Amino acid sequence: MEIIRLEFNGFSENTYIVFDPATRDCAIIDPGMMTPGENERIRRVIEENNLHPVHLINTHMHIDHVAGNDFISTTYELPLSAHKDDEFLGQRVQNQAQMFGIPGGIKPVDITTYLQPGDEIKVGHGTLQVIHVPGHSPGSIALYDKQGGFVITGDALFAGAIGRTDLPGGDHETLLTAIENNLFTLPDNTIIYPGHGTPSTIGQEKRTNPFF
Repeated sequence: MEIIRLEFNGFSENTYIVFDPATRDCAIIDPGMMTPGENERIRRVIEENNLHPVHLINTHMHIDHVAGNDFISTTYELPLSAHKDDEFLGQRVQNQAQMFGIPGGIKPVDITTYLQPGDEIKVGHGTLQVIHVPGHSPGSIALYDKQGGFVITGDALFAGAIGRTDLPGGDHETLLTAIENNLFTLPDNTIIYPGHGTPSTIGQEKRTNPFF
C-alpha cells in the first residue's frame, strides 16, 4: 500500500492516508484537523487522488489526533475504530482541549469498533495489522503493513524519541517494554511513520534511540 502524510494543527500532528493504489480504497488515520481550512485540505487530497475512504482509525485518542474525527466521520459516513482502553480519553476530549488552551467545539469521540492486538484491517487488497503499544496512553496502537514494510506508530515511537508519559493513563516503563517487545521485533528495515516528526526505521531506532 501507499501512504500520504499530512501535517495539521498547532501540534504539527501527522495524519496519514493509507491506500491501495489498485482499488483506491483508503484508511484515514489520526485526522488532526482543527480548522475549516484543514478540513478542506484533506478533502481536496482525497478527491484529487480519487480515493475512497473505508476506515477511520485512531492510534490513540489525544486531542491532536482526534480533532478531525467528526469531519471525517460525517463527510464519509465512517465509524471509528480504536482500542477500548482509550475510550475514556475520547469522552474527555473537552477536558483535553481546556488543558492545552484549544477553543471548544470538539465533540466527545465514540468508538464503534474496538481494535485488539492481532486484528487485521483490510484496505483494498492490503492489510494493516493492529499492534498494541501502551504507555503513551493505555490504548495506543500501531498499524503494521507487512507487505509494504512500514508501521504507523502514533505517539509511541518517534525518530530519536518516545512518546511522553505524563498525561492521564501514561506510564514510562510500560511504554519502553511495549516498544521493545512489540515494535523492535519487526524487521529492521521497517519504516516508522510517527505521529509527529519525520520517518525513521526500526533498525535505526534500535541502534540510536537514546531511550534504549
